[in-house]
Amino acid sequence: MNEQIQRKRDESQAHSGDEDLVLWTDGLSKLFGGIVALDDVNLSVERGELHAIIGPNGAGKTTLFNTVTGKLDPSEGSVWFDGEEITDLPQEERPHLGLARSFQSNQLFNDLTVLENIRIVVQTVNSGSFDLDLLGDGQSKFRDRAFEHLERVGLDDQHGVKTTNLSHGDQRRLGIAIALATEPSVLLLDEPTSGMGATETRETANMIDELQAELGLTILLIEHDMDIVLSMSDRITVLNQGEILATGPPDEIRENEAVQNAYLGGMREEL
Repeated sequence: MNEQIQRKRDESQAHSGDEDLVLWTDGLSKLFGGIVALDDVNLSVERGELHAIIGPNGAGKTTLFNTVTGKLDPSEGSVWFDGEEITDLPQEERPHLGLARSFQSNQLFNDLTVLENIRIVVQTVNSGSFDLDLLGDGQSKFRDRAFEHLERVGLDDQHGVKTTNLSHGDQRRLGIAIALATEPSVLLLDEPTSGMGATETRETANMIDELQAELGLTILLIEHDMDIVLSMSDRITVLNQGEILATGPPDEIRENEAVQNAYLGGMREEL
C-alpha cells in the first residue's frame, strides 16, 4: 500500500472516533470510461443535520448518491458509515445498517395499493429478505406499522388506491414512506420535490422538516429549488464537474463568489 493511500486510510479511521460524523467519503472518485463523474470527493455529514447537495446538471450529485448507497462501485476512495467502512458492502445490505434513500424517479409496485407497497417493505425488513406475500400472516401483522408510515407522509387516506392512480406528488411522498419503512437513521432524498408545483413543493418541504424532527433523522438531500435548500439546510455542499466547490452553512454558500460564478450566477440578487 503506497504512502498516500495509507495516510488517507488513517485519516478516515480517525474520523470513526468522531461521534458527530455519521456518514463520510474519503477521496471518492467515479469514472465512466474517460468521463470523470466524481473527482476526489471528501464529504462529511454530521449526525442529525439536514445536508443539501446542489450543483448544475451533470455535477455528479446522483452519482455521489449511487456510490454512497452501493448502487455503483467507486473507482477510487472509500465510504464510511457510523464508524465503519462500507465501500465493499453490497447495496442491499446498507439499509440494514440504517442507510436508506428515495429515488429521483418513482420506483413503485404500480399494480398494488399504497398500503401494499409499504407493507411489503415493512414485512421484508422484519423477515430480512424480500417478501411479496399479500395473503399470509404479513397481511395483518405488519398492517399497523405500514399505516404509521403512511400517516407520516399524509397518505393514510389513500391506502386502498393503486399507486398508478396517485398524483405525481403523492407518488413521490410514497417513495419517501417506502424509504422510511426501512427504519433508517440516515435518509438520502434525491430531488423529492421534482416535478411538483409551488404548493406541493412547500408541503413536501414542510413534511421533510417534520419527519426529521419527529424521527431524529440525518438527511442528505439533492434539491434544485434554492428557496427550499436555503431555508431547510444546516449545511450545503456544492458540486461542480464532479468536485466539491464549497461546503458550509446557507449564508456562507449564498455569498461564496466561486459558487455564484459556477452555479448560482445571476440569482444572487434574488437570494
